[in-house]
Amino acid sequence: MRALLSIDYTNDFVATDGALTTGADGQLIESELVAITQAFIENGDFVVFAIDCHDLEDVYHPENNLFPPHNLVGTDGRTLYGSLAALYDAHKESRTVHWIDKRHYSAFSVTDLDIRLRERGITEIHLTGVCTDICILHTAVDAYNLGYKIVIHEKAVASFDPIGHEWALRHFAGSLGAEIIN
Repeated sequence: MRALLSIDYTNDFVATDGALTTGADGQLIESELVAITQAFIENGDFVVFAIDCHDLEDVYHPENNLFPPHNLVGTDGRTLYGSLAALYDAHKESRTVHWIDKRHYSAFSVTDLDIRLRERGITEIHLTGVCTDICILHTAVDAYNLGYKIVIHEKAVASFDPIGHEWALRHFAGSLGAEIIN
């Protein structure tokens, strides 16, 4: 059984004026990311939207020292970007589509994602979204450590750091045994 994890494809990470945007690189993957998500939904596969969730008042969060405020609760920055928003809205009541707020880079860190995957018998996870070398990477490392087969959709991941993006793609394959789909 397989699942799709759609990670952080939000206005703050993708829109031109987003707080921590991947800009054009993130925008260029929209059609591929949406097509993959639609195919998983139509197939009845489990689709998880794992979305960064921050509180401006959380002065203890370590990302506050690394990045500008982003994906803040109650802001448009947390809205899914582009046509992915409409796709999610059309299927959010489905039993196969699920939203997880995440506080850390990895979608597994302090969430119930592993439990939800295991209770459905899922052994293979497909990753799409942003940022390739941060949240996608940390999620993939945790998935590897938990024993999941990992599939990365190369044309549906992006970063604001081209060197980090390329490094992460090599790391997925070379160190995590991930399948990279072009």
